[in-house]
Amino acid sequence: MIHRVSLISAAALLVAAPAMAGGFTPTIEATPPAAPVVVTATPPAAPSWTGFYVGGDLSYGSIDSDDFDSDADGALFGLHVGYQRDFGRFVLGAELEHDWSNISVDDAGLAADVDLDRVARAKLKAGYDAGRFMPYVTGGWAQAYLSSDAFSDDEEADGTFYGVGVSYQLNDRFDVGAEVLRHNFDEIADSDIEADVTTIGLRGSIRF
Repeated sequence: MIHRVSLISAAALLVAAPAMAGGFTPTIEATPPAAPVVVTATPPAAPSWTGFYVGGDLSYGSIDSDDFDSDADGALFGLHVGYQRDFGRFVLGAELEHDWSNISVDDAGLAADVDLDRVARAKLKAGYDAGRFMPYVTGGWAQAYLSSDAFSDDEEADGTFYGVGVSYQLNDRFDVGAEVLRHNFDEIADSDIEADVTTIGLRGSIRF
């Protein structure tokens, strides 16, 4: 009897062994690799020329006239303030500028030397947005302030001017540039005397 039970138990163990072995076989599931993280660099903002600005300038100027016996030249220095608007490719603006001068004209046909003391300008500007560079054209109204022993009081002469220039942004606040202007003044000292003034200058501005 004991033999029969043993045989039956042994047979049952043999039958169950494969199933038990299969039931305890560990199953390993492969984890798919994580997708690579793509970092996209944000491009820097394109420079803009929109805003108010103030600054200073230093120029070399020369005066020539068919009514003068001699030409004259000298330095000018001044201040400017303006506003410009960037429309994407084109920039439009307006500016007020005031320069002081030490140019003196000898034998000006007025029986005395004539000094160009100051020049004031009201400018219109049209430029091209080339990134940090902006070439532009400019023009407008100018007024010259003159003094001489030939005048009882200081004289003013109205005129016009036109020119070209270029500005370069050093950073978000500061820019530098150069400018060439050609002025024409007529009826100097209530006479028929006319004179042309050419200035070549360097400029620096702070933008807001």
